[in-house]
Amino acid sequence: MLDFGIADRRALICASSRGLGYGCAEALARAGVTLILNARDEAQLTIAADTLRRKTGAQIEIVAADICTEEGRSLVLKKAGRIDILVNNAGGPPKGHFKDWSREDWIKAIDQNMLTAIEMIKVVIDPMVMNKFGRIVNITSGAVKSPIQELGLSNGARSGLTGFVAGIAREYAQYNVTINNLLPGQFNTARIDQLIASRAKQENLPPQKIRSILERENPAKRLGEIAEFGFACAWLCSAHSGYLVGQNILMDGGKFNSAI
Repeated sequence: MLDFGIADRRALICASSRGLGYGCAEALARAGVTLILNARDEAQLTIAADTLRRKTGAQIEIVAADICTEEGRSLVLKKAGRIDILVNNAGGPPKGHFKDWSREDWIKAIDQNMLTAIEMIKVVIDPMVMNKFGRIVNITSGAVKSPIQELGLSNGARSGLTGFVAGIAREYAQYNVTINNLLPGQFNTARIDQLIASRAKQENLPPQKIRSILERENPAKRLGEIAEFGFACAWLCSAHSGYLVGQNILMDGGKFNSAI
């Protein structure tokens, strides 16, 4: 029996009502962790929590709030109490062309995909140090390693977070507090469905044709599943991952071709 050594720990998972955040929540619930789920849509969040309780028997609290605002973060952190595990996650900014993006577009993207995670880390890091245990996982994007031209807002903001994490992660490793990043490629989520639909419209092709192309282009010949992403997140949060510090774990089926 696989024991991640984190039963009865408390985990806050941001943007966890669906998609990759939900996958992380389910895996942590199966590891015996008490969950605090966050998302903006209270109805969807309630459905996610009820589903996880039925499937895993985990203790789950929910906080409906926009984690990308100061007010939302304050509400979530007040409700969460002690946090042993933090999974930072937020939706990505829209695609487009850099010539069309205003300063306001950039500020919004940086707030969403860089500064929010940094603000959350600032709040939880000292209590983790005092408790001699902490796991922080930031869900970023495979675009950090292999930028996607039309997703420049995401490329820039998430790369900024990556640089920040690299600069502070080593400082806290001595206290058994680790900070690492999980970089998803193409997974079967609502986000990929939107991107497929958009590309299908542009190329005047059926969405299933675009999906088949994406699967064929991937060395794994498929897209990723939420559950396998969640398992990777749970391992990064486990008691056995304390020697993994400041790393960027790419999960993309091998699509990014690199020796290191």
